[in-house]
Amino acid sequence: MTLSVALRRCRTLMTKAEAEAGWGRVSTDGDSGGAGERGPSLLVLFGSQTGTAEDTAERVGRGARRRRFQCRVQALDGYDVANLINEPLVVFVCATTGQGDPPDNMKMFWRFLFRKNLPPGSLCQLDFAVLGLGDSSYPKFNFVAKKLHKRVLQLGGNPLLPVALGDDQHDLGPDAVVDPWLLALWDKILALYPLPPGLEIISPDVRLPPKYTLHYLAEDTLHPDGVLLQPTAPRAVPCELHPFAARMVSNQRVTAQSHFQDVRLIEFDVTGSGITFSAGDVVMIQPQNCPEDVEQFCQLLRLDPDRRFVLKPTEPGTPLPALLPQPCTIRHLVTHYLDISCVPRRSFFELLSYFSTNELEREKLQEFSSAQGQEELYSYCNRPRRTTLEALWDFPHTTCAIPPEYLLDLIPRIRPRAFSIASSMLAHPDRIQILMAVVRYKTRLSKPRRGLCSTWLASLNPEQGDVRVPLWVKKGGMKFPADPDTPVIMIGPGTGVAPFRAAIQERVAQGWRGNCLFFGCRQKSKDFYCQAEWEELVMKGFLTLITAFSRDQEEKVYVQHRIQENRELVWELLSSGRAHIYLAGNAKQMPAAVAEALRSVLQLEGGLSPSEAEQHLTALERSQRFQSETWS
Repeated sequence: MTLSVALRRCRTLMTKAEAEAGWGRVSTDGDSGGAGERGPSLLVLFGSQTGTAEDTAERVGRGARRRRFQCRVQALDGYDVANLINEPLVVFVCATTGQGDPPDNMKMFWRFLFRKNLPPGSLCQLDFAVLGLGDSSYPKFNFVAKKLHKRVLQLGGNPLLPVALGDDQHDLGPDAVVDPWLLALWDKILALYPLPPGLEIISPDVRLPPKYTLHYLAEDTLHPDGVLLQPTAPRAVPCELHPFAARMVSNQRVTAQSHFQDVRLIEFDVTGSGITFSAGDVVMIQPQNCPEDVEQFCQLLRLDPDRRFVLKPTEPGTPLPALLPQPCTIRHLVTHYLDISCVPRRSFFELLSYFSTNELEREKLQEFSSAQGQEELYSYCNRPRRTTLEALWDFPHTTCAIPPEYLLDLIPRIRPRAFSIASSMLAHPDRIQILMAVVRYKTRLSKPRRGLCSTWLASLNPEQGDVRVPLWVKKGGMKFPADPDTPVIMIGPGTGVAPFRAAIQERVAQGWRGNCLFFGCRQKSKDFYCQAEWEELVMKGFLTLITAFSRDQEEKVYVQHRIQENRELVWELLSSGRAHIYLAGNAKQMPAAVAEALRSVLQLEGGLSPSEAEQHLTALERSQRFQSETWS
């Protein structure tokens, strides 16, 4: 018998003993299922950018509580990673963002975990599983989950299952992988930590208690909601927990009135905020629901918007939502916190089914939350982009029976939206500008779909009074060269030009030339953003501007066609000038078409073979001489 096998067998025997010893009598006050047994501890840690991984982590947490485990669900950066060496059982749920990057709320954890001085056996006591959520249309599909699984293995962790690779591109979404993986996970965990005799798994028919209890304050303590919303002076550099209430200075439409797409150039005043940024950085904006939707929601649920309440955690140790004031009004909760305009997830319908007193509604809700009903749910919700508020309208008997304390379990919080900063502090001190397309499109539903943040921002008129928007800045993915002699080739169709406007302003303010911009839009007369600004810089010799107006001639012309037409210039800048290439814009076909155009330049002008051109482009990416930032 090898040493490693002996250690593993010894450890298994210890684990069984620990599992049996882990069950102890406790009072029933804080117990999820109302039983007097306190189970072993399970920790669920998530890294989530859009909320999907957080929703899945909460689902794992509910499964654990049904199996009588003491379960904590936490964001990875909200957890003290030094304690990981003491954890017996952890499930990691993580998304992959951008070009294989970890989500914002696990970046500190990521840096710590990959420190070279961590001893190889430091996590030998840990049983773990990794559930990844990704999109196979991106080249680095589930890169973070795969890398995390590998790293925890290197540190001695014991995997309960192979890493799960949930895929947005699957017809049934990530659940096609997540559902069977979770069934296998619970089998493994209950084999390690079997329930004591006489203790059963809590039936799916039993509703688990809410995460928080909601206590209304006496009506004579009412005070206006506005008091809660006064901007406070920031104590440090603004961040998500302490955003800066920036004054909107201007909100200007930059597309022709006759153009189908409304695009805005919006400017904010950040004087006194302590905010600094450079080209390539991103401003995060915390949006809010419109008053009409808030009013509708309160009417549907029979809630008084002016009632004040305080929240208390059901289980000791559960932190209160950091972004909600205490006390809080229902109006503030619905306006600033609950994402009633998001497309509801499967977990929403599962919880909603517990409140239903109407048999027909309950059956439909149960179908939507079952594995078999996912295709139907997709047709009802995802395909037409039906909102949470609209779904609540469709289940009126159930909606009016929702207990208010379950609202925070039922509806996710409003996520901040990221915008590339479209201005430079050197050109516009104490100002941040963004270039924003107002999201509006049709589905089979009669009412047009609208983007929450862009619709809200577009509705604000700084000429009608003091308009404030909560924001903060974070580092972006693109870094521009510090050497004034290094030329830059920027490819930015549509609003993808935003970070390049910041870069060009920054470079021109320092007297740097060698700026080459490929800009694409539909028509020169309709959506040529910042035309006068670009043309002035061309006249002064600071900018080489190459445009592609796709609809101004019979045959469509895009930026990739212009790259091929100007291949001599591109090759000259790359080979002699050691230029850096930057690409930003929509993630559909454009990035692949631009990469193909660049490979064509390398072959036709550089004399490289197809495989050499591919290798050269990869080498440019590795050395940060080719950087891209795309979004769907």
